[in-house]
Amino acid sequence: MSENAQSAALPPFEALDFLYMPSRDVERDLTFFTEVIGGVLVFAIEAYGARVAQFRLSNGSPRLLLADHLEGQTPFLVYRVGDLDSTLAELEQRDLELEGRFGIPHGPCAAVRAPGGQRLALYELTRPQADDHLAGRLDFGPGWQGSTR
Repeated sequence: MSENAQSAALPPFEALDFLYMPSRDVERDLTFFTEVIGGVLVFAIEAYGARVAQFRLSNGSPRLLLADHLEGQTPFLVYRVGDLDSTLAELEQRDLELEGRFGIPHGPCAAVRAPGGQRLALYELTRPQADDHLAGRLDFGPGWQGSTR
């Protein structure tokens, strides 16, 4: 196989790290994913008018995030890339339309929507300490003992 054919066959992203799912009631869903499914709650944060909870449902990726600030019912598949700007520049040359740029605790992020309505987000891991910083924070839900701030 030629070098060009090999590089063309490589996957475009490093890893699917998160499933970022809309929730109408994060606390209710948190209870379902921990008590019924048996998932491990990583954090439950309430900040800036939004609630977000993260769970581990397996030993590997992706991690599940439930958020009440996401519109619609379609989740985001959040992929890690090595360099967000260069990845976006390359994809925009192929007519990718960017929905918007924002930040997540792990680094800068950009959202895109596929023609079929699927939602993808690409992020660059610039803050690898985010997991350690957020782990165990419980602003609501089971085990909540009042404000952690």
